[in-house]
Amino acid sequence: MGSRTPLFSEHERLGARIVPFGGWDMPLHYGSQLDEHHAVRQNAGVFDVSHMRPVDIQGEDALSFLQRLLANDVAKLKQPGKALYSCMLNADGGVIDDLICYYLGPDRYRVVVNAGTADKDLAWMRDNAQGSSVNINSRDDLAMLAVQGPQARAKTAALLPDTLREPALALKPFFATEHGDWLVGRTGYTGEDGFELMLPATDVVAVWQALVAADVVPCGLGARDTLRLEAGMNLYGQDMTEEVGPLESGLGWTIAFEPQERDFIGRAALEAQRSSGELRDFVGLLLTGRGVLRSHQPVLRDGQPIGEVTSGGFSPTLQRSIALARVQAGIGEQCAVEIRGKAVPACVVKPPFVRQGEARIGLE
Repeated sequence: MGSRTPLFSEHERLGARIVPFGGWDMPLHYGSQLDEHHAVRQNAGVFDVSHMRPVDIQGEDALSFLQRLLANDVAKLKQPGKALYSCMLNADGGVIDDLICYYLGPDRYRVVVNAGTADKDLAWMRDNAQGSSVNINSRDDLAMLAVQGPQARAKTAALLPDTLREPALALKPFFATEHGDWLVGRTGYTGEDGFELMLPATDVVAVWQALVAADVVPCGLGARDTLRLEAGMNLYGQDMTEEVGPLESGLGWTIAFEPQERDFIGRAALEAQRSSGELRDFVGLLLTGRGVLRSHQPVLRDGQPIGEVTSGGFSPTLQRSIALARVQAGIGEQCAVEIRGKAVPACVVKPPFVRQGEARIGLE
């Protein structure tokens, strides 16, 4: 048996299919993964993401610590509530984890790390904080919900405490507002607008029930995966790993090489990779033949393997099979993918495939 979030009994009550994920027992779906996917694209869905780990980082050295720990430039966060996405790298430039970092005020930050890597992440942070005036506090007392979809913000705001309602509605994308132990961020992992809520675990059941009563559809891990794939968003452990870094994972935009004097962990390795001229490309694939794209399938050009699918699946919005893939540079516009021993044609596209409910690629 894995760990369970404070909402586990709610998932059972709603008839969820429970599966192991990152050491946790989590809902895969509540009956129809397809209906949950479409609910987020068309209306609003709520995900229990309490398996993820908020970590508060405070102290007079908090900024300098994060500037070395993360590949993105935390000094860019000037306004309280502003957030950025970053990778946390090892010395070889591989990805220990990807995370969101929120600036909450002078010497106060919060990072949110992935479930399966949380313990490893905390150990890495604490090892690298030795000798610094910084406090690293895992917020195990908090639960997390992601409410996503075109109606998500309006439906969620109506249920927030009075002190958070108006500030939450005024948030720009990738900003957050907090009051006490509640934090509301205009962030997500679906390609739709919405909120991510961090709140006391003792409050989360009532909020979940109120959202469901407001016709926000409970959604599981299955829909979360198809939504993030359509949005061209990476999944840690598949699209990037401790062995494969951001420059070969479509995440070069998250690396801040300026200012040059900022010596973040992994910088030297990334600079060597960048100057080698041997980096692989990270692309989107749209299958034009019959089949379903899955991770680890070989990508072919002229019958020869030139890479592999990292994430793949059927897109409910596009009604086509799509994938992210790491391939040799210069793949061109057409390729094939080996599916059950057959070379099935595909076209190379630039993610995202879908954002804000609309297709972002041609379907000729």
